[in-house]
Amino acid sequence: MQAYVYKSLRKADTYVFLSARDDFARVPEPVLRQLGSLQFVLEVELGPERKLARADAATVRENLAARGFHLQFPPLPGAPVAEAAQPDA
Repeated sequence: MQAYVYKSLRKADTYVFLSARDDFARVPEPVLRQLGSLQFVLEVELGPERKLARADAATVRENLAARGFHLQFPPLPGAPVAEAAQPDA
């Protein structure tokens, strides 16, 4: 499954994974308003073997299949800085 990853320019370390590039229609409007402008950062294959740093890849795939999007929020305090600087792919 392909995923298209966008970072929020308003909310630091917050990312949106989409099942189709630039298809924000399935993301609820209140969520989009809170995130502000989104910038494309990555296209990634989310196969069963894919490991993600801050999310369970199976959960991301399930959310993409069911909703068309997955939100990745900032790491909890104390998470390594290197992980915080990148989307999970």
